[in-house]
Amino acid sequence: MTARAADATIHASAVLVGSRAVLIRGPSGSGKSRLAFDLILAGRAGVIAPTQLIGDDRVHLSAVDGALVVRPAETLAGLLEVRGLGIRRLPFASQGPVVLVVDLDADDGTRLPAAAALEATLNGVKCPRIPVGTGFAALPLVMAALTTNPSTV
Repeated sequence: MTARAADATIHASAVLVGSRAVLIRGPSGSGKSRLAFDLILAGRAGVIAPTQLIGDDRVHLSAVDGALVVRPAETLAGLLEVRGLGIRRLPFASQGPVVLVVDLDADDGTRLPAAAALEATLNGVKCPRIPVGTGFAALPLVMAALTTNPSTV
């Protein structure tokens, strides 16, 4: 039997990269949809594993057997806002295990963040986190996190 904690709906976007989900949080206008679309384009270009939208604007989080799982909000499934073009329909994944949390416009987004800043706990599940400071490009950081191993220096 699968142990599942109660769902929480949050203001965020999520993209499935291969079999792993990236959860993107941040205040309104911080670029969540833009980063989601940039990741989808990178997947289509073959720069990273194949990608699919999970959800934009609102997603559901649940803890399942010690993993954090993200699903689209039913009424928004397959919809992504592209600034300047409006709402667009895309193929979407029904869920994915969150392996990375990206916080846009984060107060603790620095050149070399403290170890505590590189982790988030959501629904009781710890996940790697990237705090991205205001005005910094998130895509290169996320791509590096998805395609490289942390330094052991």
